[in-house]
Amino acid sequence: MRGTAVIVGAGIAGLAAARSLTAGGWNVEVRERHPQLSTAGTLLGLWPAAWAALERLGVASALETVSLSSGELLRPDGRVLVRLALPGATRGVGRMDLLETLLAGLPEGTVRWASPASSPAALPDADVVVAADGVHSALRARAFPAVRLRDAHVVAFRGVAPLETREGFEAWGAGLIFGRAPFPGGGSNWYAGVRADLAGTRGNDPLEVLGALYRDWTPRVHEVLATLTPEAVDRRRIEDLAPLKSYVAGNLVLVGDAAHAMAPHLGRGGGESLMDGLALADALVAAPSVTAGLARYDAARHRPSQRAVAGSRLMNRISNQLRHPWLRDTLVTAAGKAAARRRHTPSSAG
Repeated sequence: MRGTAVIVGAGIAGLAAARSLTAGGWNVEVRERHPQLSTAGTLLGLWPAAWAALERLGVASALETVSLSSGELLRPDGRVLVRLALPGATRGVGRMDLLETLLAGLPEGTVRWASPASSPAALPDADVVVAADGVHSALRARAFPAVRLRDAHVVAFRGVAPLETREGFEAWGAGLIFGRAPFPGGGSNWYAGVRADLAGTRGNDPLEVLGALYRDWTPRVHEVLATLTPEAVDRRRIEDLAPLKSYVAGNLVLVGDAAHAMAPHLGRGGGESLMDGLALADALVAAPSVTAGLARYDAARHRPSQRAVAGSRLMNRISNQLRHPWLRDTLVTAAGKAAARRRHTPSSAG
């Protein structure tokens, strides 16, 4: 089937949907409230299925990547809790690089910049309206007024430091985490997850806050902080979205953070958004009607993306645990050793 679609939001999910629907023969218009691509965000981790989605979208070969398949989980003093080895080839890409590459493949004029849309009534007639307008989606609020955002009780600080990193690490303390990974093209992607009651306010100098909180932590943390200016630090309160029973209301469909905003602790948000955009086009192009296509999309993406939300929420609670972190660390170390033994035990099959 072919038809017309209006997509609200030129983020990862919106541009992925626009690119894949356009390739399927659909007439697509994207409305974006900002005057240009968003510059927010740093590194995106893409596991094999998400990378396969990029390959199908035809943009994988144009992206500069780094490997994120291994690293270390540390105590605050730098002692290793466990060596991490992720299954398959997990890659990191710069969010801005990904957005620019997705946009470059669209026909000129597809995106209408500085064009906010707070309700479907404000949009031109279309067979499908795609809500890709992010965590605080105005279209979702209209179609699903009872659904609420949940406070994760964590403030995230993040950025890119002018400092090389060969292999990533994440350190866990009491109510605090700090991570560092290589960034494509050079530099270090870094992030700090801080319990909200420890994070101060937006009026505080973020480097003073972080310097005090991580004062006794490993030098690998302070190497990063020493290279930063306050202006280079992004600070935001983390929220996730309570579960929805469906991502579809009439001819309106939710994708990306508008459908399943999640905590960043599993690094799944960007990949899930890419897969939404591709799955939506696959479902609509193959279906005999809009209703059937949206139902196929809902069936394909609702359950796996909701599992990612739940897993990210659980990891947030574990990693930012304030009470008895020694118990958490003991269990993580034991689990890591058990996993290492399984990897090195010869198989008896054959």
